[in-house]
Amino acid sequence: MTANADAIYLKQMELGPMQNFVYLIGDPVTRECVVVDPAWEINAILDTAQADGMTLTGALVTHTHQDHVGGSLESWGMPGRIPGVEELLDKIRAKVYVHKAEREFLRGFGSDLMRVDGNDTLAVGRLTLTFLHTPGHTPGSQCFLVDGRLVSGDTLFIGSCGRTDLPGSDPAEMYYSLTQRLAALPDDTVLLPGHNYGGPRSTIGAEKRGNPCMRFTALGEFLRVMGGGLPGLH
Repeated sequence: MTANADAIYLKQMELGPMQNFVYLIGDPVTRECVVVDPAWEINAILDTAQADGMTLTGALVTHTHQDHVGGSLESWGMPGRIPGVEELLDKIRAKVYVHKAEREFLRGFGSDLMRVDGNDTLAVGRLTLTFLHTPGHTPGSQCFLVDGRLVSGDTLFIGSCGRTDLPGSDPAEMYYSLTQRLAALPDDTVLLPGHNYGGPRSTIGAEKRGNPCMRFTALGEFLRVMGGGLPGLH
């Protein structure tokens, strides 16, 4: 699976104090694009798409934690809110694609909210994007596969993986997501993570060889190490 640079419009933006990666993905011919996990700096996202001559038509949600979709920080014991999906929809018309297991966490968007499941697909211009359900970090965590690239959210980072000690986390599901669902992808699949915790990109093959979270051969071994999550990962 060789990624063709001419076939896809892709922008990776590091936004916010938690080193989030926000992505614009689209078709350079039809000029249509979607944004992955719009949060923190909505104007910067929109300005980037506009400057590149792209029309933003949708938002893809890897999972519904506030640092990825925005929202009140009350549940984190903090004041204020992070700008996100709500602010995006105040400025443009767009569909929001969230896994059906986390639909309840995004309320008030009416017909703009689209529930998806694993192996569903979305046409973005001439591109076909595939939704991969990868629970573990959250019940509805999902990755997006397009043109030989995997946008992995907080499921798989470079050299590590997302936390499994948060409400809704499931370390056993994370094990299967990493070692079966994602490890089954071609080794040359480009990995684009949800945070800049180990760099901007890698490959599935490199992570299978060097990422300790993908090298466990048995669930019990994974649970002994990851049952309480890894500190410092989001």
